[in-house]
Amino acid sequence: MARQIPEQELTPIEYQIAANPRGVSISELETALAIVGVVINRRTLLRRLTVLIEHNRIIATGVLKGRLYLPPGAKPADLFSIQESVIPLSDAGNEIRQYVSQPIQRREPVGYHRDFLLAYHENGPYFDDATREHLHRIGRAHQGAMPAGTVARQVLGRLLIDLSWASSYLEGNTYSLLETERLISFGQAAEGKDALETQMILNHKQAIEFLVESAEDVGFNRYTILNLHATLSDNLLPDPEACGRLRQLAVGIGGSVYTPLATPQLLDEYFQRFLDTAASITDPFEQSFFALVHLSYLQPFEDVNKRVARLTANIPLFKNNLCPLSFIDVPKRAYVEGILGVYEMNRIELLRDIYVWGYERSVKRYLSAREELGEPDPFRLEYRKQLANVVREIVCNAVANEDDYIREWATANLPETSRSKFLDLVKREVAALHEGNIARFRIKPSEFNVWREKQSLKC
Repeated sequence: MARQIPEQELTPIEYQIAANPRGVSISELETALAIVGVVINRRTLLRRLTVLIEHNRIIATGVLKGRLYLPPGAKPADLFSIQESVIPLSDAGNEIRQYVSQPIQRREPVGYHRDFLLAYHENGPYFDDATREHLHRIGRAHQGAMPAGTVARQVLGRLLIDLSWASSYLEGNTYSLLETERLISFGQAAEGKDALETQMILNHKQAIEFLVESAEDVGFNRYTILNLHATLSDNLLPDPEACGRLRQLAVGIGGSVYTPLATPQLLDEYFQRFLDTAASITDPFEQSFFALVHLSYLQPFEDVNKRVARLTANIPLFKNNLCPLSFIDVPKRAYVEGILGVYEMNRIELLRDIYVWGYERSVKRYLSAREELGEPDPFRLEYRKQLANVVREIVCNAVANEDDYIREWATANLPETSRSKFLDLVKREVAALHEGNIARFRIKPSEFNVWREKQSLKC
């Protein structure tokens, strides 16, 4: 017989939910309880929430990680107006939301519809001309030609934190933005967090660095997407061989009536069709949104599909020096409903509304960051790869006489007019190294610590 839960174990939960009439997520509820000294593991908390729901003391709405708990007087309809006040929705977006917010029993089970992908060019682009022009106008942060990835490199420090946190948050990760910053900048894992959460954020960091540093080379091809998945899923999947490999088994979608493709041969075929179609799209925003939609829909991997889709959506933006899309401030519930609209209705309007709003938020954040940084140094921009290689060699090989090494390297590899300035540039960068900026030179914390210890012995 199941143990009856004492009232004193239920009351604090009910009180915190009553204090949040607009709804509280499981992670927010855990935080609120911890503040008042009530620490409960998630499984126990879910059991107690179930009891409260069964006795009509609270209500719940939403699915997956977008589930919210509300006091009994609140109505799910109230949530629509709350979300709408944050993200302006089109009539079509509202229509999709009304459907996917229904109990799962009222939604029609569906499988993968191949025509959704195959008919893309026939049905026309997802963005109309006015929307594309708007996105280009706000996202173009510079004038003139620049090497691919320049804008992303300029804001990389902020981007690593924002995108790693936001994408992980959308998966239910409970790290705060500040905790994510400490982890990425200083390697400090937050206390009391699951190791999987820490691994998820570190994987995002590594994956973003891969895309930014290889912006000229990555694209819509198997190498890029498979390796992106391998990086994002590292140490997170039960089967390590599934990292970077198209799935060989069927998967389900929790909280949805959608069933993805199960046959490996068909999955491989439609993955290639996705790549070919994406590569044929010329507008970077259209390409970005197409990737977000169809990678999420196809579910080509055993897990980590939506994370791959969110980072892949940034590839065209990095390559074309447009402000990146960090998903910062995107409400979790709205995002889940947008994805469900794609899964269950093959409708993109709600997710499109969310994408445009989210991009506008990202632009404001990164244009402000670029203004603080000023215009990039053209010399440093021209020799950025050489600079990264030389700094990495100095640290990883613990070069004894740095000046001689740089001078000899510059003599062998650079025109005479650039050698003196390059020497000064490398010396400044080496002198400014710290644990928060070594990633841009592809230096690992362990390599940096060894080098720093040897430097201290010289003094």
